[in-house]
Amino acid sequence: MEKWAASELKQADLGDARRNKRLVRIVEDLAAQPSSSVPQACGNIAATSAAYDFWNSPYFQPQDIRSPHIASTIERIKENDIILAIQDTTSIDLTDHPATSGVGYLDHRKLSGLKVHSTFTTTTHGVPLGIINQQVWAREQENLGIAKKRRQRETEEKESQRWLDSLNTTQQLIPEEITVVTMGDSEADIFDLFSLERRENSHLLIRGTHNRKVDHNAKYLHQAIRQTEPCGTLTVEVKRNPERDARTAKLTLFQATFEIQVPLHHIRRLQLKPVKLQVILALEENPPDGIKPISWLLLTTLKANSFEEAARCVRWYTYRWLIERYHYTLKSGCGIEKLQLETARRIDMALATYSIVAWRLLWLTYEARFNPDMPCDSVLEIDEWQSLCATINKNPIPPKKPPSLREAVRMIAILGGFLGRKGDGEPGVKTIWRSRSVSKRGLQRLHDIAATWKLLYQNCQICI
Repeated sequence: MEKWAASELKQADLGDARRNKRLVRIVEDLAAQPSSSVPQACGNIAATSAAYDFWNSPYFQPQDIRSPHIASTIERIKENDIILAIQDTTSIDLTDHPATSGVGYLDHRKLSGLKVHSTFTTTTHGVPLGIINQQVWAREQENLGIAKKRRQRETEEKESQRWLDSLNTTQQLIPEEITVVTMGDSEADIFDLFSLERRENSHLLIRGTHNRKVDHNAKYLHQAIRQTEPCGTLTVEVKRNPERDARTAKLTLFQATFEIQVPLHHIRRLQLKPVKLQVILALEENPPDGIKPISWLLLTTLKANSFEEAARCVRWYTYRWLIERYHYTLKSGCGIEKLQLETARRIDMALATYSIVAWRLLWLTYEARFNPDMPCDSVLEIDEWQSLCATINKNPIPPKKPPSLREAVRMIAILGGFLGRKGDGEPGVKTIWRSRSVSKRGLQRLHDIAATWKLLYQNCQICI
């Protein structure tokens, strides 16, 4: 995996060429063994000390680590006419590391750690392109309980301002000729976000939650959209999460255009104007027994005047969960919450590094689904795919041509415990790092196998 890391971080500028090389080396090591501890991934004391010193360096900031990945992400974005920019906030829970300084309270006052707001970009087919913005902060203890006074404060004084800031950053970084659809869950149902000035091809696709006042006989949004006639039905794939299994769902779609009124409690109510939005309601009318039916109320600036346009918005919204998988990969796959670093700044430096690794894991998983026939040597080194084939096929002579990316990812997943049965579907990101044993994960096993294969091959060459 040496070539991809060097290419991904080619625009790194940490003030010294040696630091740039160290960043590439750390990312290579962590990507090869994402769920291992830092000492296990680095392989020896010298490399481990170098990684910890790197995260403690006063000569650059966490954003300097993210910047080369963001630059590479922009290059991938330029290959698309339309991209999805998915925003979400998560918490890095460091409660079990009380010695870490500089952290703040989380959503419960007894929990401590950092808050992270990411903008994660994908294609309209759900292939991850990378992050283009990531904000990290610690809540100040004196602000505990201030959320109760949120209606008395300006948006820029609240954490919700980060949604607006991220949208502005998105518009600054992505070329104007590319259409950008900013997506968010119900936390993004912020009137100031809808009223924010946007360029012509910058759109919003937000899951609504507030029962806002509208220009309709019903007066309020939730009732008004339900008074419209359904425009058609759509079948979507519902991804698995800790509360439910994966399944397909048949959704009935409703769509209409409403003028959303300024909230009565808004502190700048007299200065703001109503905003016109397309509203789509996707309802699951006959869910399986015991399953909570899907009910998505989507607010968008995209055209949604027909069933086809509304269905496109709903399909795109199904990819919003990818940012949850991204955060899940950071925490469960890369173990960012297990790091025992002394300060919040060091955690942020490590988070910036692991953010690149987490993207790579997700990209590998979903690229194999969207471009399954692509030769895997565009992703794996020759010793990696040859040793992988030899191990899985139990044949010491590897094939002359590399297998497809889909085949290679499935073989890596088999190293991680994937059975590949007919009903199992395609492997998920978890099986890329998981394994049957606690100490050996899918990618880690591939790393070890490839290293042994390369050593034996070199010895054979010497003997010849």
